[in-house]
Amino acid sequence: MIEQFLEDGTNIRTDNYGGSQENRARFLLGIVEKVRAAIGADRLGVRLSPFGQYGGIHDSKPKELFTFVIKELNECHLAYLHLIEARGSEMGLTDQLHENAVNNAALFRSVFNGPLLSAAAYTPNSAALAIEQKHADAIVFGRLFIANPDLVERIEGSLPLNLSDRSTFYGGAEQGYTDYKTFGEAA
Repeated sequence: MIEQFLEDGTNIRTDNYGGSQENRARFLLGIVEKVRAAIGADRLGVRLSPFGQYGGIHDSKPKELFTFVIKELNECHLAYLHLIEARGSEMGLTDQLHENAVNNAALFRSVFNGPLLSAAAYTPNSAALAIEQKHADAIVFGRLFIANPDLVERIEGSLPLNLSDRSTFYGGAEQGYTDYKTFGEAA
């Protein structure tokens, strides 16, 4: 919902929450301010999907919009900023990767003053490269961690990874979430 307010492809409002990027950012920044007041900035992170493809949400000038938003978030002294990479922004809908998509972590790293996390379709090798190139302070794994409860050990040992089974997602039971085998169990 927050991104629907931020991006002009979905926000067609004509009130104080529509039109200019400042107005479109008002909803997000208002939420951040209220949560920050309730729990403290050191416990607050914000997740954004610049250049995302999910659900048709888009902006005519995403670089300018998210540069503005991230600069505003700097003033909030967040615990972290979590960026979803555009190459995997449809991961809830499809496994298709947008290989030529903008690298959000690389593009916005210099804009954000705090810890930057990046997620979406990383492999152990591409994650290591992102850290080495200082595009992010940490890489976040979702589906890869679900499918590999021993992900850290597998990466450290260069062991093969389980693939996740999308057909079991969101089913409400343990299948597809807590029934993946560790490398030792599978052997």
